[in-house]
Amino acid sequence: MVAMKPVGFRKGADGLAALVRDEIRADPFDGAIYVFRAKRADRVKLIWWDGMGVCLYAKRFEDGEFQWPTPRGGAIRLTPAQLSALLEGLDWRRVHDARSLRASLAPS
Repeated sequence: MVAMKPVGFRKGADGLAALVRDEIRADPFDGAIYVFRAKRADRVKLIWWDGMGVCLYAKRFEDGEFQWPTPRGGAIRLTPAQLSALLEGLDWRRVHDARSLRASLAPS
């Protein structure tokens, strides 16, 4: 789940978990990965529950920016492949599910 609105990047795992609960209206301990962006498009933080504790991952590009959705409230859901593309700085909107691609290419 990608939070659509930029957040203050001084927040740690507990602050981001509270945002998941209060802003996204989801359970931060459900095992999903929650992605947050800073106001600057070159920073990202992820939190998730691994069964024993809340994990926090942060990344900042030295050169370039992440390809973010247009900022607004709420959240969007990404596939694992789309999340991987986002974290590599690629345009995640160009990543499609292989099953839907195969179905659309199947002969009629």
